[in-house]
Amino acid sequence: MGKFDYTEGEKIKMNSKLRKFLAGLVVIAVLIGWYISIFGIGEISSIKDAMKFGLDINGGVYVVLEAEQDDIKNLSDEELTATMEQTRAVLNNRVNAMGISEATVSLEGNDRIRVEMPGVEDAQQAIEQIGKTAKLRFMLADGSEALSGDDVKDASIDTDTENGGYKIVMEFTGEGGKKFEDATRKAFANNLPVSKEFSEAGIPSNSVIIMLDEEIVTAPVVDNGAISGTNCEITSRGGGYSKEEASNTAALIRGGALPISLNEVTSSVQTATIGYNALNKSIVAGAIGLGLVFVLMLLMYNVLGLLADVALLLYVLIVLWIMAGLGSVLTLPGIAGIILSIGMAVDANVIIFARIKEEIGLGKTIRVAVDQGFKHALTTVLDAQITTLIASVVLYEIGSTTVKGFALTLMIGIIVSIFTAVVVTQLFVGLVANSKTFAKNKYFGVNEDGTPKRLLKKDFSFIKNRKIFYCCSAVLIVVGLVFAGFRGFNYGIDFTGGTMIQLDMGKKVDVEEVKDTVDKYDLEELSVILSGDKQDQVILKTTSALDNDERTEVINSLEKKFGVTDDDILASEEFGPTVGKELKTNALKSVLIAAVGMLIYIIFRFKSWKYGVSSIAGILHDVLVVLAFYAIFNVTINNPFIAGILTVVGYSINDTIVIFDRIRENRKLYKKDSSEVVIDRSINQTLSRSIMTSLTTLICMVPMFFMVSTSIREFIIPLMVGVLAGTYSSIFLCSPLFYELSKNEEKSKYMLNQDKHNKKKK
Repeated sequence: MGKFDYTEGEKIKMNSKLRKFLAGLVVIAVLIGWYISIFGIGEISSIKDAMKFGLDINGGVYVVLEAEQDDIKNLSDEELTATMEQTRAVLNNRVNAMGISEATVSLEGNDRIRVEMPGVEDAQQAIEQIGKTAKLRFMLADGSEALSGDDVKDASIDTDTENGGYKIVMEFTGEGGKKFEDATRKAFANNLPVSKEFSEAGIPSNSVIIMLDEEIVTAPVVDNGAISGTNCEITSRGGGYSKEEASNTAALIRGGALPISLNEVTSSVQTATIGYNALNKSIVAGAIGLGLVFVLMLLMYNVLGLLADVALLLYVLIVLWIMAGLGSVLTLPGIAGIILSIGMAVDANVIIFARIKEEIGLGKTIRVAVDQGFKHALTTVLDAQITTLIASVVLYEIGSTTVKGFALTLMIGIIVSIFTAVVVTQLFVGLVANSKTFAKNKYFGVNEDGTPKRLLKKDFSFIKNRKIFYCCSAVLIVVGLVFAGFRGFNYGIDFTGGTMIQLDMGKKVDVEEVKDTVDKYDLEELSVILSGDKQDQVILKTTSALDNDERTEVINSLEKKFGVTDDDILASEEFGPTVGKELKTNALKSVLIAAVGMLIYIIFRFKSWKYGVSSIAGILHDVLVVLAFYAIFNVTINNPFIAGILTVVGYSINDTIVIFDRIRENRKLYKKDSSEVVIDRSINQTLSRSIMTSLTTLICMVPMFFMVSTSIREFIIPLMVGVLAGTYSSIFLCSPLFYELSKNEEKSKYMLNQDKHNKKKK
C-alpha cells in the first residue's frame, strides 16, 4: 500500500470538515438534549423527573440532633468518631424501617447528626420514632430470642484472609458468650422449625438471625458446630464482605441501643406546596435571565455572541444532567447557584472574545488571531475560575446542608464552564474563522480599520485618581461600621436561635390579631409578617426556640382562631441558640481559609507576593462593603448570607485575576513604560470585559430576586451587592494597591540604573 502525502491546503480542508462535523454533532446534541430534558423520551425521564429535589422543594421534615455533652466529654477524637458513626447507623436503620424513601442520615460536624425525611408530614411522630432506643436481638429460625444487644460487648471489622475482603468480629459479655454458645448449638442441629417470617426471607434453619427493630441486619449460618467463648466471627464465603458493608453491619450490632443521648438542636417542617411553587418560579426566572443574557451577547458580539449562546445552552444542559447522574439533591439555593454560574460561564467567553479582538487589532489575520486569542486567554480563564473554585470548595466543606447544595452546583458549573468555553466555543469560533462568509472584521467585533469595537471609547487614568477611590471606599465602610456599632446587625433566627412558622391563611388577616392570638405563649421578640402574592400568608418569627410540641400548640391556637388546617402549614422551623454562634464562627473561618488558599495560589501562579496581598485587600474590602450594606439598610443576616459572602470572595478574586493577568503580561511587553502607564493600560484593556461580566451576572440574578421566594432572595442580596463591590474593587482598588507596592521597586531600579550611569561617567 502506498503512502499518502497531504498538502497543507488539504490538511486545512480536512480539519474544516472535521470541525463542521463536530459542530453539527454539538448542535444536534443541544437540540435533542433539551427536548429530552423538557419532555422526556421513552424510558428516559425529563430532567424534572430525573432530578432529586431537597426538602425545600419536595417538602418533609429534617432534624439536627446533638450528642449530650456529658456523654461524650471524656471521649477521645477516635472514640467520638466511632460513637457518632454507631449512632448514625442506628438512626439510619430506624429511618429505613419507617419506609421513608430517599431519607438521609448524615454526620454534621463532630457531634451532630442531620436526619432528612422527605414527604413526612407529622414531624413530632417522626422525631420521636428516630430518637427512641433501638432494640437489638439475636433470633433463632423458630422465632425465639437467644440473646439481646445487652449481651454484646463490642463489634468490629478485620480483614478476612480466608475468603478475601472483610469479616465481622463480635465480642460478648461472659453471660452473653454462654447464651451464644447455646444458640449456635441449637442452630447447628439444623432441626428447628422455620417461622413464617424467616421462611419468606429465605433463611435456613441453621441460622442465627441478628435483628434491629424488626429489621434483619444479617443472618449467618452455623455450619462448624457450637461456638464457645466470648468471641466469634461472621464471614462471607462469596469473597468476604466489602469494607463498607462490614463497617455498617458492625456499627448496627454495636448499637443495640443508642450509645448516647441526643438533643434536638434544629428541626423544620416544609410543605411541598411552597417548594413546588418556588421551583416553578425559579425555572421561569432562570429562563428569563438566560434569555436576557443571550440577547445581550448577540447585541455585543454578533456572530460570536450566537456561538457563545449555543455553548451556554450546552453548558446548562451538562450541569443539570451531571447533577441528576450523580444523584445530587437540588435545592432552591442550588438553583440560585446554577443561575449565578451562568454569568460566570459567560465570563470565560467574554475573556476569549476580547483577546481575539485585540489580536485582530494588532494586524493579524482572523485565523491567526483566533488561535492566539485562545492561547493567551486560556491562562486567564483557568486562573480566574480556579480561584473561584477554591471558595466553592471551602463553602462545601464548612457550610450547612443547604449551603452545600449551593456550593456543589457552583463547583460543577465552574468546571463545566471551562470545558464549554475552551473546547466547544473554540470549535465554533475556529469554524467561523475558516469561513469565507463570516471571517470578516465586522463579525468579530472589529472596525473595518482594524481597531476593536469597545464598550467604552475613552481611556481612563485610574492610578492618578486612586486616592479618590480610596476615600469613597473608606467613607462607605466607616458609615457601615458606625451603623453596626450603634444599632448592631439584624441577625435572623438562624444566628440568634428561635422559631419560624409560615401559614397559608387563605385571606389577608390583621397582624395585630395574630399577635393577640399567640400572646399567651410569651414569645420573645415576636414579629408577624404578611407574605405571598396576595398577602394571604403569615410568617411568625420569634427568638424563643420552640420544640415541635410547642410549635404545634402555637399552630393549634391559630387554627382555632382563623379556621386554618394542618394542610395550611407551609413551614415550621426551630434553631437552637448554639447554632447561631457556630454559624458566625464558620463564616469567619470560611472567609479566612478561602483567603489563605487564594493567596497561596496567586503567589504561586504570579510569582510575586504583591499580587496576592493586593487581591486579599480587595476581598477584605468587598466583605466590609457587604457588611456595611447590611448594617446601613438593616437587612436580616441569615444562614444564606455565609454562602453569599464566600461567593462574593470567589467572584471578587475572579475579576481581579483577569486584570492582574493582563498587568503581568504587559509588564513583560512594555518594560520601558512606568508602572502607572502599564497598570492604566491593563485596566482599560480589560474594562469592557469587567463591565460585561458584571452585567451578565446581575441580569441572571435580577429575575430570581423579584420572582422567587424569600429564601432565594436571602442568597441573591449579598451576591448582587458583592458583584458590584467586587467589580469596583478589582478596577479601582486592587490594581492601584498593586501600584503602591510596586512603585518602590520601580524607584529602586531607577536608582540602580543611575548608579551604573554615574560609574560609567567616572
